[in-house]
Amino acid sequence: MLNKRLVQTFSRLVQINSVSKNETRFHTYLLNSLNDLGLVVREDDSRNQTKLGGNNIVATLVGNMKNEPLFFSCHTDTVPPGEGIEVEEIDGNLYSKGETILGADDKAGIAIILEAIKQIQDQSIPHGTIEFVFCPGEEIGLIGSSALDMSLIEAKNGYVLDSGGPVGHVTIASPTLYMYEVVIEGQAAHAGIEPEKGVSVVDVLAEALPAIKTGRLDDNTTANIGLIKGGDATNVVLDHLIVKGEIRSVDIEKAHRLVQEMTSAFQQASEKHGAAVSINTSKMATGFDISDDDQVMQLLLKSAENLEYEVMREVSGGGSDANVFNEKGKRVVNLSIGYENIHTTDEYIPIIEMERAVQLVIELIKNSPTKVE
Repeated sequence: MLNKRLVQTFSRLVQINSVSKNETRFHTYLLNSLNDLGLVVREDDSRNQTKLGGNNIVATLVGNMKNEPLFFSCHTDTVPPGEGIEVEEIDGNLYSKGETILGADDKAGIAIILEAIKQIQDQSIPHGTIEFVFCPGEEIGLIGSSALDMSLIEAKNGYVLDSGGPVGHVTIASPTLYMYEVVIEGQAAHAGIEPEKGVSVVDVLAEALPAIKTGRLDDNTTANIGLIKGGDATNVVLDHLIVKGEIRSVDIEKAHRLVQEMTSAFQQASEKHGAAVSINTSKMATGFDISDDDQVMQLLLKSAENLEYEVMREVSGGGSDANVFNEKGKRVVNLSIGYENIHTTDEYIPIIEMERAVQLVIELIKNSPTKVE
């Protein structure tokens, strides 16, 4: 039998608009919901720094057993088109009725958490202290979680509920991500009358590119140049060029080395051809790699076995708030919660997968190890 309360909760959550930077009304609703459940609710003051629509929220279900504290996290923002979402059920799956996303990324995770809390309270399930962390601005660069003071979270281990695919899949590794912008300045000249007086940035680019690796470099490393832009006319020696790209690798040292190779290639080519170059590199996320020996995985494997769920380990090519938590000293994996085709108007989620995720959250809480005094 489908859990009608869970579906109703999810439907209500996605109906409240919260496209990135406009999370205010949704945060108000979520804060009220958490307070109504009797949790100890705190907010940081990160909104002043991030300029997002809300602060980070940390809600605590105070323990009645001396188990190790545990935390779960979801993000509160969605991508566009995410306004005016209406939910319809077709053959056990939830879709958007209109020309919008569904918003299961990541409001399914929030609905799962709220339902798990309700079931724990309804069934008087013993539990240690559990913390629930809700971060805005994930979709536009992990902004909320990056601004969160991790001392607000007591637990050392946690689970982000923010990955697609069937429940049981778990992202155990994610890459360090660098993005870069290269600006090359040459010298303009008339291409038909006096090209020798110009400094062509095309020559710089042609010199640099063979030394820059792109594509899939190994199972856990990719690099890409996604934008090359410059020039106004065919009869002018090209004197200005912008190149934008990215580098991703689970191996942090490899990512850093690829950045150095790219930088060196453009600098040497520019010097050779008499052009000026400026390179701006930003680390957008720090990678992580969690092994089965980590306590967070040991707990997951035990809980999944109890539920007869198959655990499928995955390495992601993208980032999530799990990257930030791991970078800041927590041990965190990202759990799949069932949604498919995210960031599109074809997004959907099977209700049965949401129900399975609720049971997994509860099982993780029930099996959290006894706290060592």
